[in-house]
Amino acid sequence: MRATPTPPPTPEPPLTARVFAQRVSSTPRGARLARHLALHRLDAWGIPYGSALSDKAALLVAELAANAVTHGLVPGRDIEVLLRLDAYTLRIDVSDCRGECRPTAPEQTPAVAESGRGLLLVEALADRWGVFDRVPVGKTVRAEVDLPTR
Repeated sequence: MRATPTPPPTPEPPLTARVFAQRVSSTPRGARLARHLALHRLDAWGIPYGSALSDKAALLVAELAANAVTHGLVPGRDIEVLLRLDAYTLRIDVSDCRGECRPTAPEQTPAVAESGRGLLLVEALADRWGVFDRVPVGKTVRAEVDLPTR
């Protein structure tokens, strides 16, 4: 009787996570810088500029940072951008120091409003998103994107 060879095991994705955090000024220039730094970091992590995931991350960081600058401004305080990449998910957190000003659900934005549709973009691009209290003060808006299975 002959033994059947067993196939080699399927490699498992690493269990480590890569994390990048950066504070930027709470200004339109700071929001642009946050987007550029995030894309540069993702490229260094193997997510090339111009890829679908890189473009999606660029839009999410830009919108969340612009919202933090516009609605979460506390003079003299920065915003913080945090990226976390593991084998399954890219998480984008943007934090500001203003906890009482919370984004509303996109469907609650009046159709005639001149602004307030940015979270529609976040909702369309992210697999999940939400708002969390930030310790000791402020809030964090998080968007998560599931990575394609390999």
